Amino acid sequence: MPVSSRRTRLARAALAACGVSVLLAPSAGAAVPDPGSEGGGGRGEVVTVTTARVGAPGNPAVAVVPFTDAVYRSCADAPAGSTGCLMVGAVAAPYELGRFEVTVGQWVAFLNTADRTGRDPHRLYDRSEGSSAWPKYGSVDFSADAPDGRHYSVAYPQWADKPYGFADFLKAARFVNSLYNGRLLSERSSTSGSFEYVDYQVELSPQTERGMYDLARPDATRAHDSGFVVPSQDEWIKAAYYDPNGGGTYSYWKYPTNPGVFGDGDATAPSSTVLDPATGEVTNAATQPLASYHADGVAAPSWCPGQVQPVACATVNPFGLDPIAYRTAYQGSLSSVGQARTTSPWGTLDQGGNAVEWTDTITPPPAGGDPARVWRREHGGVSNAPAYQMWPSAVGLQPQDNPFFSHTYPWLGFRVGVVGDHGPCAH
Repeated sequence: MPVSSRRTRLARAALAACGVSVLLAPSAGAAVPDPGSEGGGGRGEVVTVTTARVGAPGNPAVAVVPFTDAVYRSCADAPAGSTGCLMVGAVAAPYELGRFEVTVGQWVAFLNTADRTGRDPHRLYDRSEGSSAWPKYGSVDFSADAPDGRHYSVAYPQWADKPYGFADFLKAARFVNSLYNGRLLSERSSTSGSFEYVDYQVELSPQTERGMYDLARPDATRAHDSGFVVPSQDEWIKAAYYDPNGGGTYSYWKYPTNPGVFGDGDATAPSSTVLDPATGEVTNAATQPLASYHADGVAAPSWCPGQVQPVACATVNPFGLDPIAYRTAYQGSLSSVGQARTTSPWGTLDQGGNAVEWTDTITPPPAGGDPARVWRREHGGVSNAPAYQMWPSAVGLQPQDNPFFSHTYPWLGFRVGVVGDHGPCAH
């Protein structure tokens, strides 16, 4: 996500009226000691979150049967015997959803703010995320000897604009709390065609345990009506599929990239990205619609940092898998955010393919799932999975804090939403 250092006169006036400093801060600002802050003290680094405005409040929901190739006006219209039917996509009020997934560069800025001393009390980092342990997928390196506020770094420059892919829900909630508790330095609106965007430049806060989510509660829900959030399942689905102009079926697209045709399998799926093998940049953006996923009959989009020997990317992994098993299990790579260029009906990018994403919607466990754990919904397709993972019915779920999954699955990310009146004086 681009970082902007320009602010409008209106933003400056609003910030001054709120008693907030208008001193511009760089995207990787140096920490200023603040012994009273949670997480070791110090001001945070600065990130810019770009959101797309999602209107049409009070839109109708649509019914889906999990992982089936159809939508219905209501669950009563679903075929007899269908199980698990859900009504999804209705949102009562306007809101905003991240134009892009949270990137590795943004996540590293958060880590160096939230864990300045490198002690990691909230388990924000796993060694499998490092480039030495996992040359192909390790995007974040840790150095115990680095100065406070610099223990974490982007493994290779190519990773900076890729989605962060080792998230569990608690990590996502802590990132959002850091935004919520941070200093809003500027807010700038813009348009591109029919889409409306907002750039929020925020100095992150080291306070991660309370904010939008009180993480002392395992089943934390939103504690405030206004501010940064992890989107709900309905917010995520509406931004990805609901067409306010009535396209698709019952105004819902089959893919976040194009209306498609329900019932035709993957015949109207988007094309799959081709990535530069050393950088992960998308090389076929002229082919539209486009998404980073594993289309049938072609190789999954893949890349290896050019600084790494190809044999290391093909064989070295944290689990000791032999090369054949490793190559079978780990085929797809995350591409640079936004480079597929295909927008949803509201102007978001990569909601189809790339990283599967968390929502904050709590759901009952699946049959045989541990009822003592908190389960939340996920959505979005993934670069190593087929087209059906991009359907609106692909309503996945996982425990919010699955250490094994976070350790072994490098394609799980999130994006940020904004609800309510999130202006400079919102909280």
